[in-house]
Amino acid sequence: MKTRSSLRRIGSAVLLAGTITIIAGCTRKAARQQTKPPPVTVAPVEHREIVEWDEFTGRIEPVDSVEVRPRVSGYIQEVRFKSGQLVKKGEVLFLIDPRWHQAAFDQRQAEFEQAKVRVDNARREAERTTQLLANKAISVEESDARQSRFQEAKAALLAAQAALDSARLDLEYTQVRAPIDGRVSRALLTEGNYVSGLAGGATLLTTIVSVDPVYVYAEIDENSLLKFNALASAKKLEADGEGKIPVELQLADEVDFPHRGSIESLDNRLDPGTGSILLRAVFSNPDGRIVPGLFARIRVPLSERHPALLVEERAIGTDQAQKFVLTLTESNTVAYQSVQLGPAVEGKRIIRAGLRGAEEIVVNGLQRVRPGMSVAPQQEMANNADRTVARR
Repeated sequence: MKTRSSLRRIGSAVLLAGTITIIAGCTRKAARQQTKPPPVTVAPVEHREIVEWDEFTGRIEPVDSVEVRPRVSGYIQEVRFKSGQLVKKGEVLFLIDPRWHQAAFDQRQAEFEQAKVRVDNARREAERTTQLLANKAISVEESDARQSRFQEAKAALLAAQAALDSARLDLEYTQVRAPIDGRVSRALLTEGNYVSGLAGGATLLTTIVSVDPVYVYAEIDENSLLKFNALASAKKLEADGEGKIPVELQLADEVDFPHRGSIESLDNRLDPGTGSILLRAVFSNPDGRIVPGLFARIRVPLSERHPALLVEERAIGTDQAQKFVLTLTESNTVAYQSVQLGPAVEGKRIIRAGLRGAEEIVVNGLQRVRPGMSVAPQQEMANNADRTVARR
């Protein structure tokens, strides 16, 4: 019995010793793993020449918008366009039944020819008056009467000419033409409907809006206006070759600002109700992608071009209400550095204060390290761009 109990005690001791050995080995392995510096990606602070922009919500409007109405009354005989198509100035959109107007024109044409014949007869009589009067073949009263009839015939010819021109216009107006280039809406009335061409009560047939270029209207706040005016007065805003201040536009389905335009005008007064002023920019639109009525984002330059420091957006941490970055020291440890941020620039942030510009910043692995920790840095090259804008 003693021998069996002794064996059990010896077995328990061996098992305990093995367990301790295993635990000690794991502890040493974990210690070795913990002492290995974590890898992080670092990048130098980027230096750029930038222009800072403010973004505003704008609405797109056509440069020209026309309500198409007839100038003569009648029945629509034909509609010669499809809804939403692009039309050219002078293109026939509607044809009003021209038969009545053709008949009126023919009548005025005949009256004009009659008036011409009367003028010719009166002229011949008037031309013979001097000789007949000299030969005492007619009296002075008759001579005066012939001259009067000639003058009356000429006046009647002018009246007939005016009536003919009016009838010609009415006949031409049976073809309702596009007054501008642009995109036409739908036909509000179709074949067989009677339309009125009376002034003040003409029937609306359709509308046309111009497509290229387009206007964009945006409300600019008071502070932005004062900053813009100060820069413009000092001639510190960059301009294009025509001296116009550039602006950029982004539609709702676009991630960047691919459309380039320029400021056309500012309104003449600030709206006291909203504390803003209306800005109008003009954009070319050759492909018609910018549709009147859409809302869009535009950005307006509100600084001169100046040097700036930028870091990756992902390298910026938040410590309560303070922003910070982790910088790499000469001993490959990381240091906490609070910073003041400016606008965003293509996924990066302008650093207003807190950095000198020669630092290297932890851009990947920020969550794995703490200030004072040793790290294994890996370099990431900064991607500099020639043309840079800052978006607020």
